[in-house]
Amino acid sequence: MKTFILSLSILLLLFHFTPTISSSSTPFTPESLPTKSGYLVVNSTSKSSIYYTYYEAQQPVSTLEKTPLLVWLQGGPGCSSMVGNFYELGPWRVNHKIELERNKGAWNRIFGLLFLDNPIGTGFSIAATPEEIPRDQHGVAKHLFIAIKSFLALDKAVFGNRPVYITGESYAGKYAPAIGYYIVRRNSELPETERVNFGGIAIGNGLTDPITQVTTHGLNAYFSGLVNEKQRLQLEEGQRAAVKLVMERKWTEATDARSRVLNLLQEMTGLATLYDIRRKIPYESYLVERFLSSSEVKTALGVNKSMVWEDCSNIVGEILHEDVMKSVKYMVEMLLQKTKVLLYQGQCDLRDGVVSVEAWLKKLKWEGVRKFEDAERKVWKVEEEVAGYVQKWGSLTHAVVLGAGHFVPTDQAVHSQVMIEDWILEKGIFARDEIEIESRCPKNFL
Repeated sequence: MKTFILSLSILLLLFHFTPTISSSSTPFTPESLPTKSGYLVVNSTSKSSIYYTYYEAQQPVSTLEKTPLLVWLQGGPGCSSMVGNFYELGPWRVNHKIELERNKGAWNRIFGLLFLDNPIGTGFSIAATPEEIPRDQHGVAKHLFIAIKSFLALDKAVFGNRPVYITGESYAGKYAPAIGYYIVRRNSELPETERVNFGGIAIGNGLTDPITQVTTHGLNAYFSGLVNEKQRLQLEEGQRAAVKLVMERKWTEATDARSRVLNLLQEMTGLATLYDIRRKIPYESYLVERFLSSSEVKTALGVNKSMVWEDCSNIVGEILHEDVMKSVKYMVEMLLQKTKVLLYQGQCDLRDGVVSVEAWLKKLKWEGVRKFEDAERKVWKVEEEVAGYVQKWGSLTHAVVLGAGHFVPTDQAVHSQVMIEDWILEKGIFARDEIEIESRCPKNFL
């Protein structure tokens, strides 16, 4: 894979763009274009910028200035949110003909939806130099805060006071808590008129507390019937080595040790992908790469034709290599005091799935953790079909999505749409408990 650093002369041509159809050969129709796309500058000197596409709510249930706005962050580290856009939860998906088809489970049905290629150097985003790419979650959050504030300032009348929810999957299990934590802290320092109207975070199949999550792979695979006892013990030996390296703060070595565990698990199981034990072939995100290689597509999205899109950047991944095994659990603990948190997993993910997340949930230093553990785990249905299971108390909601792997919106589009809508609007099985946390309600909520 290649990673590009775009020259300043090209970058200056690209900022905020209202997409239009300029060629009969483009696969876009007027209705399939994003509402806005372009670049959000995060360094005013170098002009390093985060690329975005934005889709306004299709059927808002309130005035736009009160309509929640979702921010989607892809994982990796270094993977592009255009995968989320065109393969998972955006209003249009790329099919095998490399054409766009409507996504009936789009997350912008009643909410605004903003995709950010994060961090800089990822996807169509631009890093003026590799040295500017963040090396930790504080640096990631700082850039994201600038980008989000810049986006909201594009049209203060429409965006300025909308409730903002941070969503994402996989390595965004670190990005989302990091930017949420940063927003809460910055809001406390800003006048009310300059604050982000922050509503909460939703993480799908996230890597959040790696020192705990790495210990679950062997047992999970064993009780799933995918390895025998001898193989489980081999995996657990590797897991203990990774934990020991974390405790010694040998971050590079710890990341490498985790990779060896996952590689061994892949070898032992022979699965097409650890991201979904059912699949006979890996997820087909390569379709997005084919789509975004088109000059006409790039022009329509406000991207220079010379840019080469890749699903995941090796350079960004290498720069964040030492960050992989560092926990952000303490950030989630703070957010549970200030806002609300949704953790959801596809049932069939063997890497960052249900067992992995439940393991670190038990270790939360939060006064509500025991009541959460005692709360009833309820069967969740969508139109009389069992969609999964939901357990919640106070500001914490945990959802398991049946028939889904790592890419929950890809596998269960409509169910994921119902989940995010009902969690934000606090409807149905996601309805608010009797216990209220005043600070978790964004102002001007629906």
